[in-house]
Amino acid sequence: MRGISRTSLEQVTERLDSVLPSANAPTLGHELFEVVALLGQEHSLRRWLADPANPAEAKSGLIGQLLEPKVSPTTVIVVSDVVQAAWSTPRDLVDAIERMAVYATMAGAEGEQRLDELEDELFRFDRIVASEPELRAALTSEGVAVEHRRTLLENLLSGKVSAATLALVTEAVTRPRGRTLEQRLEHFGQLVAERAKRYIAVVRTAVALSADQQSRLQDVLTRVYGRAIHLNIEIVPEIVGGLSIRVGDEVIDGTVAGRIAEVRRRLAG
Repeated sequence: MRGISRTSLEQVTERLDSVLPSANAPTLGHELFEVVALLGQEHSLRRWLADPANPAEAKSGLIGQLLEPKVSPTTVIVVSDVVQAAWSTPRDLVDAIERMAVYATMAGAEGEQRLDELEDELFRFDRIVASEPELRAALTSEGVAVEHRRTLLENLLSGKVSAATLALVTEAVTRPRGRTLEQRLEHFGQLVAERAKRYIAVVRTAVALSADQQSRLQDVLTRVYGRAIHLNIEIVPEIVGGLSIRVGDEVIDGTVAGRIAEVRRRLAG
């Protein structure tokens, strides 16, 4: 988000932080995701709520009428705060509510200092999906009913990952919002990292890194980017040797395979 949307996002996040301590955070996260789904279906409502020409009080009043019989008072407060703020586009408004949903869902892990675990579980599931075409098809094919996908995830992950991870993975699978499953999982992982005030570095290596090597790599990347770094490490024998590191849109490719590919590109040119 940029401009006025970024400013509004900071304001509504501060408001969320003020209500989270007294809220049932998992319920709040679930209900906010339901609101995101509602606005995704109701195009005219979404546009009306994001239109700066409409009074903020009227937007809040409408949200109250729509939601009060169905959700908790805290959810009404959070959504009302979002719709009263100024947004550059209707998409930014809905994205802000989704972000609040993610923050509420992860509040328990955040309070227990377990955000590393949440990030790792999201990344590991992303890698499992990428390596298992049949599983990916079962989770993403349009012909598979949503309830079947939920049941499949429950059977696969219940008791093996945190409740927050299961909730976010289920949301990614059942409501993609125009993204691939991998994009949704990565997006949620990035939001967790942003909440923890750090960056995620996706490291691809031919062989496993020792704890000391991981620590030194984290230290180097922290100095380079000026923020704490969480490493997501993927073992990829095909790259032969070296490391490929992606932080956001920036890729540092020091692999043998990468250098060979570069030589081939230059020869072809």
